[in-house]
Amino acid sequence: RGQQSAGRLPPGRRLELAIGLPLHNLEALTNSLQHLYDPADAKFRDFLSPEQFVEQFGPTVDDYQAVIAFANAAGFTVTGTHPNRVLLNVSATVADIERVFHVRMALYPHPREARSFYSPDTDPSVDVSLPILDISGMSDFGRPHPMNLKAKPQGVQPNGTGSAGGNFIGTDFRAAYVPGTWLRGSNQVVGLLQFDGFYASDIAAYEAQAGLTNVPLQTVLLDGFSGTPTTGANSGNAEVSLDIEMVISMAPGLAKIIVYEGNPINFHPNDPLNRMATDNAARQLSSSWVWSGGPNQTTDQILQQFAAQGQSFFQASGDGDAYTGAQALDQVGQQTTPADSPYVTSVGGTTLTTSGPGGAWSSETVWNWGNNQGSGGGVSAYYSIPAWQTNLSMTANLGSQTMRNIPDVALTADNVQVLYGSGSSGTFGGTSCAAPLWAGFAALINQQAALAGQPPIGFINPAIYALAKGSNYSATFHDITTGNNIGTNTPGNYYAVAGYDLCTGWGTPAGTKLIDALAPLLFVPVIKYNGYSLIAESGAPSNAGIDPGET
Repeated sequence: RGQQSAGRLPPGRRLELAIGLPLHNLEALTNSLQHLYDPADAKFRDFLSPEQFVEQFGPTVDDYQAVIAFANAAGFTVTGTHPNRVLLNVSATVADIERVFHVRMALYPHPREARSFYSPDTDPSVDVSLPILDISGMSDFGRPHPMNLKAKPQGVQPNGTGSAGGNFIGTDFRAAYVPGTWLRGSNQVVGLLQFDGFYASDIAAYEAQAGLTNVPLQTVLLDGFSGTPTTGANSGNAEVSLDIEMVISMAPGLAKIIVYEGNPINFHPNDPLNRMATDNAARQLSSSWVWSGGPNQTTDQILQQFAAQGQSFFQASGDGDAYTGAQALDQVGQQTTPADSPYVTSVGGTTLTTSGPGGAWSSETVWNWGNNQGSGGGVSAYYSIPAWQTNLSMTANLGSQTMRNIPDVALTADNVQVLYGSGSSGTFGGTSCAAPLWAGFAALINQQAALAGQPPIGFINPAIYALAKGSNYSATFHDITTGNNIGTNTPGNYYAVAGYDLCTGWGTPAGTKLIDALAPLLFVPVIKYNGYSLIAESGAPSNAGIDPGET
């Protein structure tokens, strides 16, 4: 808005677009999700397959064919179709885009980055009879931002109590948050949303340094991305390595990690998100990326499909302290999308102190390095408050009674050792650490649920809020009551308080009692070893040092 054009985009240039189609029976979908997440309902956690979701709620075959016919008639080239018919990928010249969508494509100076961006001069329009919800790719203003911070800023003293020179690594996270557990994420798969690549050698080196077994990695490349990590100041390689390493640290017995890698330049966030939904291969998903542009209805539809299929999606809440509010931006001007969506579990960050290297949890406070580097949180400017977040007093925490508040939960986001860059090592902080750790934690929950013959936990927010509002809160969560995420533009917002707050949500997992509350065991597993029967209670250390994963 108010930008002066720096010239026209060449008419012969080709752009890659992703056209979103609206779901059908949205009211029925809303009702279905309520049934799926109500413990008193007969349909509780009776999750849908991707095929069932498409049959009940997906765009119809006729709708999809109508959009394909529209694209062909416009001179576009169809480059990709999707099983759930929610997206259609096309390639088109600027001239055809301008003619078909009634826009003028121009270049503009970027207000925050040292580059120009292209964008239409007005919203695109099509015949109202066409089932088109939105279109991505007509502007490259918003590129994905990884939410990691490498070195601590000057003046902030390291206070880590981990095993790697004060930094936390490998089993440190399990020792602090799930001490003594025999759960390792066995037979579980984690999916990671990424917009850059990684070096397999870094992951192997991390596992070796931390004394962890090798977890198989599968890469899914999308939108023409080669998988080769980018270099330079804007590289997201450290982010990708961080996410993988955090998941393995919390759930070292995973069957595999699937890394969905979208293109950071030919950027279409819905393409990898939708692939995660249609694959339905991972019960727990994580993202440490945000992007500009505000909420996207197609993105929300995909997130709803995750919930309907029993997939948990954890999103880093942001690394720029409290949101400024009016524009739903964090302190460094990044859009919160999709961190404030009511269909994600938004994860804030803490600074953890343990009893020593490899030691037990001692205390936590809100992660905040100052200078607008701290746990993201605040009130969404777009989304109304979801039902599971109502009936909370917002007097002390300064939250909203009418709009979505974030984050929901937290995990440590400070003093984290990361191997990246084909042999580099560094100390990282940020909610980028916390979200994948929660995905690993969810794998432990789902392993226990599977042992009990129960379905996965799926979208955990309704269960988390119901649990935290009850009498079992203090036994299942570390309530973070010290610190703040106040930034230079948000004096007074926000402080950690007792119970829910806009710095760390409900707090961090307090051992295996949270796992037991979310996935109760209906029996006590007994491990046979050399003629002895060893009762393996959830949360209890295994007898005689025996690793149940080896028996």
